[in-house]
Amino acid sequence: MKAAVINHYGQSIPKITSVPIPQVGAGDILVKIIAASVNPIDLKTQAGQLKMLLHYQMPLILGSDFAGIVVKVGKGVRHFQVGDQVYGRVPKDRIGTFAEYVAVDETAVAMKPANLTFAQAAAVPLVGLTSYQALVDIMRIRPGDKVLIQAGSGGIGTVAIQLAKLKGAFVTTTTSAKNSDWVRQLGADQIIDYHQENFAEVLRDYDAVFDTLGGQALADAFRIVKPGGQVVSLSGMPDERFARAYGLPRWKQWLFRLAARKFHRLENQTGARYHFLFMTPSGRELTELTSLIEQGKLHPVIDRQFSLTDIQAAFEYSRSHRAKGKIVIEVDTSKN
Repeated sequence: MKAAVINHYGQSIPKITSVPIPQVGAGDILVKIIAASVNPIDLKTQAGQLKMLLHYQMPLILGSDFAGIVVKVGKGVRHFQVGDQVYGRVPKDRIGTFAEYVAVDETAVAMKPANLTFAQAAAVPLVGLTSYQALVDIMRIRPGDKVLIQAGSGGIGTVAIQLAKLKGAFVTTTTSAKNSDWVRQLGADQIIDYHQENFAEVLRDYDAVFDTLGGQALADAFRIVKPGGQVVSLSGMPDERFARAYGLPRWKQWLFRLAARKFHRLENQTGARYHFLFMTPSGRELTELTSLIEQGKLHPVIDRQFSLTDIQAAFEYSRSHRAKGKIVIEVDTSKN
């Protein structure tokens, strides 16, 4: 099969090459991939920025999201059969969706929403699950809560805004002026033009902040969250709580405790709670998102589509940070 492969960390251009079709183990399904999507974690993996958390053997097929058709089922598979149209986010130790086939544990997969194309479905799993786990599992958003979602026009932001509104929150987001009307249509109640205003100077007493930027934006989030509020970050530093829950060895827990001490000081000063989120694949939660999508309550947002052979251009566009929504890779263009 064709796949986008890197042979070492830091390799700037994934190479399209021929590799064996994955073996199907017990509990696995083999999916013919129709479409996948690009996420920041793909670029971080390519650059070797996640080596403290994830160790991969080279050569490595990149890619995390997928939508496709089941072509084989392994022993013990109960919920899927050959011919099913499915989508999912593969476990982090089994990435490789920028390819024609992927073998994946059935627990990470759900039936594709009937009202979406394969390309649209491929844009959902990582951003949908990340938003769900931040807003529902960790923040437990309730009607009337005030939530700041950073970078509302990005892949995560476009889904998180919609999901937070479905939970009844008052949603503020940051974006550029040219995207203001668009993110308002997604459900944002208040919009901060980050070119003109610092959100930390104008917002107060928020119940939660969903941080996708890290750096100073993450530190400033503690200035607007009220005591007892929560700051959930995708781009901040993992701390020892995360390392312990993730099952990392004690020496890594100690290192992350030192690295995240700034955020623990901010917790103590503000009475807020800091969470580093490393999304967990879940077919069950993806099925809940499927229900919202099929009811017309949640909509994927796609900026551009590229073929697998043009993956270099897709990565370059992702690095530009100009995408409004998701970047999709069409692996089988005959099906989309």
